[in-house]
Amino acid sequence: MEQAKKEVIDERYRPTEVSDKYWWKVVTLFTLGWALMYADRTILNPIMPQLALEFNLNNSQLGLINSVFFLTYAVTQIPFGVLGDKYGRKLVIAIGFILFGTMTLLSGIASGFGIFMIYRALTGAGQGTYYGPQYALSTESIPLRNRTFGNAIINSGMALGTSAGYILSSKLVLENGEHWSLPFFIMSIPTILIGILIFTLLKEKVTRPEDRKISGTKEIEKEEKVKKVSIAQIFKNRNLVLTFIMCFCSLYGFFVVLTWLPQFLQVERGFEGTSVGFIASLVPWASIPGAILFARLSDRFKRTKIFVYTLVPIAMLSIFSIAFVTDRTLLIVALVLYGLTGKLALDPILVSFVAKNSPKGSLSTALSAYNFVGMSSSILAPYVTGWITDTVGSMQIGFYLSAGLLLVGMIFFSFTKENEVEAFA
Repeated sequence: MEQAKKEVIDERYRPTEVSDKYWWKVVTLFTLGWALMYADRTILNPIMPQLALEFNLNNSQLGLINSVFFLTYAVTQIPFGVLGDKYGRKLVIAIGFILFGTMTLLSGIASGFGIFMIYRALTGAGQGTYYGPQYALSTESIPLRNRTFGNAIINSGMALGTSAGYILSSKLVLENGEHWSLPFFIMSIPTILIGILIFTLLKEKVTRPEDRKISGTKEIEKEEKVKKVSIAQIFKNRNLVLTFIMCFCSLYGFFVVLTWLPQFLQVERGFEGTSVGFIASLVPWASIPGAILFARLSDRFKRTKIFVYTLVPIAMLSIFSIAFVTDRTLLIVALVLYGLTGKLALDPILVSFVAKNSPKGSLSTALSAYNFVGMSSSILAPYVTGWITDTVGSMQIGFYLSAGLLLVGMIFFSFTKENEVEAFA
């Protein structure tokens, strides 16, 4: 009886062999998924002054909107990662996108601050289905030799979406004078459609013929052994936990920039209209070549620490400079530099390091744990920065705090062991 049950389970999770071209389909759909998620997040930020006027909000309450969104996003990471490993990753993603698209639509018709907060919280929960299941599917689908590069292209969707969200809201609301709800209506339909496409066009478990040819290597042999572990075991792995901490510190600064940069540009640096969206978009646009370049180098040299020690100090200096400099040209240089070396450039490298140190059978769970810890910072960053602004009258200290946390994260990551993949009991 037990043997028969085991055979059923093994057959259920038997990989499907795919061609070398398949991974480009995976990369394209997941890039679009991230673009829609980040556009949904950033359409709010340029129009926060309009929301403040309509609902009579202070900076702390404005920050709380994003904090509540990221609270539900963060706390659903691990449950959805586990569900993805158990019941199917693309099913979990599809359900999540339908939920988050529907809640985005409802956000645009919210009649008060409380109901708007509820809709944004449910939007965050819908987006919480994506990270772990998505990177588990892409990690299995992208050839080993292109893994970090492929994930960097997927990550570029975050940059594209960030820029699109900033520009969409700035153009429609700040420049054209449309109501703040219009960007939410525009975003809802493509969000639902991309969830349906991911479910219908992608395969659940795949194996790549080109990787089979080199299956004698120890790394591929490790990947071929599908082994599931508990979430507690994942948090006992030192390399993973230290990487989680680095992710937390990196994302804290990123979400300070993502949430408050448009208002910082308007209130403390004097930018107006569409220029707010354009200048804020320099960060995501600069991140695309940076992420692809460093991902290619990481795939080639396979030395994660070298890239952490290079990227993090530059990102730390640039995020400090964003708040410190008053000259517009220097501010633009700082924003571009942060885009080239910040979270969006660092994340594909850290994701590959997590994948290397995780059991394949629980890869979705491990990646969800990584993003849960990292995204916990996004719960704090918007509210804490808003509170600091209300208290001292400036956002600068919030940016300085972000720079300091990057240093803390790099120190913790220095205790990882580059060439030692820790075994799971």
